[in-house]
Amino acid sequence: MFGTHFRIAGVVALAATLLAGTAAAQEFTARIGHLESPQQARHQGLEMVADLVKERTKGAVEFSIYPAGQLGQAREMNEGVQLGVIEGTVSPAAFLAGFNPAVSILDVPFLYPADRKTAAELRDGPFGDAVLESFEPLGFKAVAIWPNGRKSFTSNKPMESVDAFDGQRFRVMDSQVLMAQFDAVGASAVPLPFGELYTALQTGVVDGQENALDTIATMKYNEVQKNLLVSGHGANEDVVLFNPAWWNSLPAEYQTIIVEAFDEVRPKVEAIKEASQDKALQTLEDAGMNVRELTDEERRKMRELMYPKAREAYLAQAGDAGKAIVDAYEAQYEKVTGDN
Repeated sequence: MFGTHFRIAGVVALAATLLAGTAAAQEFTARIGHLESPQQARHQGLEMVADLVKERTKGAVEFSIYPAGQLGQAREMNEGVQLGVIEGTVSPAAFLAGFNPAVSILDVPFLYPADRKTAAELRDGPFGDAVLESFEPLGFKAVAIWPNGRKSFTSNKPMESVDAFDGQRFRVMDSQVLMAQFDAVGASAVPLPFGELYTALQTGVVDGQENALDTIATMKYNEVQKNLLVSGHGANEDVVLFNPAWWNSLPAEYQTIIVEAFDEVRPKVEAIKEASQDKALQTLEDAGMNVRELTDEERRKMRELMYPKAREAYLAQAGDAGKAIVDAYEAQYEKVTGDN
């Protein structure tokens, strides 16, 4: 009860601080908040979108971008969008499961093929549309899914084969899908807050963890981890959300311009992120980590083991909405990859 009171108070305070910054010169203004720094891919992409939208609407729609949690933490911004305190946010899908359990499909391992072009076809097709549409009954207008890197494994124990995962302990977010992922290969999943991970690795509470390469380098996990398996098994995806009332106030022409701008910029965002991943990998290699890449055969075997169990865990929490998304995904996955 008190937590709810403080969250609502925080949203009200946020509304007060934003009133002075509301622009009057534009016909439609959207304040869009997110958590990453101005130097990171998400913010750079949002600036590109803002420029395109302003140009193509001849100044009628303007986005004001607030990076680095200036408008609050993820939950505050998501609630702010629902309530109309702010017009938009770009949120990691992992932070949205509390609002929309169906979005946890994006936690399922090996959801996307290794090929980035084929992965983009999944985002652009019926699967991506089904994920976006699942937000509509919940007070959001979701308009795009943006890639934000892929996860890899680190451990202080060897990972020379899929069988080597058996008996190891990996830190995970508090997610039944991720727990099922590790259970499928005989590993134990230990839910821990992100802020406790470095110490947990250092003290041996867990043997390993999964994160994007730039996160591994930034958090200096190489100081407390010996081995890195570049696997790309898990997708870090962002969802672009707008307040439905604000969105519905736009002419259809402007809505189309905004959606097309987010779609157009997405490959550029992915390229920026991939460059940061490559740089991070070099940093980790230079730091002395034992690095190897998952082979195609290992990828096939891991997917065969992990996907079914993670899928089952996802469906148990996502219900009918999740079943519709899985059906759309599996039909499209088979179509674009030739696999089932």
